[in-house]
Amino acid sequence: MTPPETPPETPLDHDPRAPPACLGGAGWLTPRGDGQPPLPALDDAEGARLPEGLPPVVDAHVHLFPDRVFEAIWRWFERYGWPIRYKLHTPQVVSFLLSRGVHRVVALHYAHTPGMARALNAYIAEVARAEPRVLGLATVLPGEPGAGDILAEAFAAGLRGVKLHSHVQCLAPDAPEMHEVYAACARAGRPVVLHAGREPASPHYQCDVHALCSAERVERVLQAHPTLKLCVPHLGLDEFDAYTRLLERYDSLWLDTTMALAGYFPQEPPRRLLEVRPERILYGTDFPHLPYAWDRELHRLLALKLGDEVEAGILGGNALKLYGEC
Repeated sequence: MTPPETPPETPLDHDPRAPPACLGGAGWLTPRGDGQPPLPALDDAEGARLPEGLPPVVDAHVHLFPDRVFEAIWRWFERYGWPIRYKLHTPQVVSFLLSRGVHRVVALHYAHTPGMARALNAYIAEVARAEPRVLGLATVLPGEPGAGDILAEAFAAGLRGVKLHSHVQCLAPDAPEMHEVYAACARAGRPVVLHAGREPASPHYQCDVHALCSAERVERVLQAHPTLKLCVPHLGLDEFDAYTRLLERYDSLWLDTTMALAGYFPQEPPRRLLEVRPERILYGTDFPHLPYAWDRELHRLLALKLGDEVEAGILGGNALKLYGEC
C-alpha cells in the first residue's frame, strides 16, 4: 500500500503538539531535569503475533499521519513525553499490525491549525480505500471556517467518524466551537473519539489541560447531544470513578483502553470500570506512539480473565459494532 503524498501547500510541517509553555503545568509528563523525556522506555519483550485462539482483534486507537506530521510528533514525544519504540510511517504501521494478526485498525489523526483537516482527511480516506481493513476517521479543527463542509466531504469519502483532541486543539469538550461537530456527527450517525481525559498532561501543551478537561464537561456533552456516539480514550485517565458513573448513566458513551491498562502510568483503572458496561469498552493501543511492546496492553488485558464473551467484545466486537462493521 502506497498512500498519497501530502499536498505541499498544506501546513503540515507545524508540530501538532507545539512546545510553548502551557498555562498550567499539572500532569504526569513533568520534566525530569536531566535532559531526558519525562517518562522512560520499557525494554519489555514483544510477541511475533497475537496469541492463537483469540477472537477478532480490532485496535481501535492507531495513529496514521503523513510522514512530516509523524516526524514532528516523534520529535515532541522524544523531548517531552516518552521515547517512541516504533518510528514507523503509515504503510509500515498498517503492515506491522495486520501481519501480526490484528483484524482491523481504526485510524485516528487530528488537526491542530485551520486549513489542515481537508488534506489529512483525504490522506486517510485514500489509505482506507487501499486497505479495507483500515477504518479511517476524519478530523477537523472545531470553529475553523467551513468545518461542517469539511466533515460532510470526509463522510462522503467514506470516513467513519471524527477524532478530536482537547489537549492538542486546546478546546474543552463542551466549548461552543465543538457543538457544530457533535451535531454533524449525530446527524450522520458517526462516532466522535474525543481525548477528553486530563492525562497524560504535559506542561508543554499550549493550554492547561486539567482546566479544560473533566468528566463533568463530558457529561454536559452527553446531555446536550443525546444521540451522539462518544468515545473517550484512555478510559478517561485519570478520572476513573467519574467515568464509571458516566458509563452507568449514558448509553451513548464508550471508552477505549489505550495505554491505561499497560501499567505504565502512575494510576491504573479499577476492574469495575471494565465490568460495569463491558460492551462499551474498546481495546486500543496508541500504536505506533508507544514506549513499550506493541502487545503489552493486550496481554495485561487477557490476564484479567474477564470471561470469553467480555473479552471478545472488548478485543474487537464492540468496535466493529460501533463503526458499523457488524
